[in-house]
Amino acid sequence: MGLHKEGKTFVVSAGTVFGIFLTCAWYYGSAWLWTGTALSLIVLVFMFRFFRIPKRSFAPVRDAVLSPCDGRVVIIQEVEETEYFKDRRLQVSVFMSINNVHINWVPVNGKVKYFRHHHGKYLLAWHPKSSEKNERTTFVVDVNNKGTVEILFRQIAGYVARRIVTYVKNGETVVQNQQLGFIKFGSRMDLFLPVGTEICVKVGDCVKGTETVLAKL
Repeated sequence: MGLHKEGKTFVVSAGTVFGIFLTCAWYYGSAWLWTGTALSLIVLVFMFRFFRIPKRSFAPVRDAVLSPCDGRVVIIQEVEETEYFKDRRLQVSVFMSINNVHINWVPVNGKVKYFRHHHGKYLLAWHPKSSEKNERTTFVVDVNNKGTVEILFRQIAGYVARRIVTYVKNGETVVQNQQLGFIKFGSRMDLFLPVGTEICVKVGDCVKGTETVLAKL
């Protein structure tokens, strides 16, 4: 298990603070300095854990939509998608708690047909309106390069998450389980699938990015 590149600055900063507290506590022996040392160590361990890179199989699954992240399924419903499709779609939403791995992966093979970043609010990530009102980044992937099967997926920043990092670009050809990006400190991902798609999970299920099949095309 390694450390993700997005966490290096956080880990170095936390490690520096821990080192300063430890040195001062060892030299002066003050109780409050030892308390600060303990707290800074907890923060350092948390940073290592949050920005961890898990060991995964990364095996592609043909004609399937894999989970783009770790977390818990919080929404499965037919909705009106208003940004790109402007018609009825099946929405599947996965909420990432502070304890989950926060790397995001591309769930299908295809070509990025649409990309847009939206500045917005920071409602709690499980709030129904967070998909429309929070800071978010939206992608549409053309699965068969014919425009007949398109999947929209969206990174959503939450109340604590204030930074969305994205690695793919409009017009880029992407492959299943390629790293899509990273959302720092609690967030959500939405997928909008064609109505009639076979959903393989239910609300409340815990899913793993790159491994759990959310739906079959």
